[in-house]
Amino acid sequence: MSGDWAASALGWWRDAGVDTIVAEAPRNWLKPAATETTLAAETPVTAGAGWPDEIAALRRWLAEDPDLPLATATARRFMPEGDPAADLMIFIAMPGREALVDGAEADLLDGMLRAIGRGRDSVYLAPLSTVRTATGRLSTDDLRRLAPLARHHVGLVRPRALLLFGDACAQALLGAPVAKTRGRWHEAETPAGPIRAVATIRPEDMTRTPGLKKLAWADLQMLMEGLTT
Repeated sequence: MSGDWAASALGWWRDAGVDTIVAEAPRNWLKPAATETTLAAETPVTAGAGWPDEIAALRRWLAEDPDLPLATATARRFMPEGDPAADLMIFIAMPGREALVDGAEADLLDGMLRAIGRGRDSVYLAPLSTVRTATGRLSTDDLRRLAPLARHHVGLVRPRALLLFGDACAQALLGAPVAKTRGRWHEAETPAGPIRAVATIRPEDMTRTPGLKKLAWADLQMLMEGLTT
């Protein structure tokens, strides 16, 4: 492990308020809470007509097809990054202005990944929408159009776990916002069967409110334990 890598991880942990490596008592992160229920999204789980049923073909479709949700003839498309064979798939709502993730949010995301021993090459990072909307937001109608495609995408990748950043991703794949879904495991329904998922706070919000990093760190710890069991 290089000095820069370790310093970056330690910086993230410090910002997240981590002051000890182990807790006073063990915690079973995978044990469901007594009040937990599986959230079902309103969108269908079946594959869409005409969508490719192989991941390489789907990526070409995302890059080129004129019928892609929210795409226009002039809209710039930002493709998923990383390894489609990775055990962890990460969703963000939409690209930044110049890259899939850019600016301070990119630095924060990379720091979070380093803190759990990962890099961009060891995850599969995908946007719900490959194009950025004019408002930088996704409407309820947008999510209804994008959610079935996201479920199809996950079903082709079949990761061991999903990490969902922000309300749009949580709404699309779990049926509720982060405030109601973070802090415990869920199952995202896909045409290939359920995939375990964790929802957490998006990097943009943590950039504006650094205190939220403590909550995100708890979610990352839960994710790490789930991927190693």
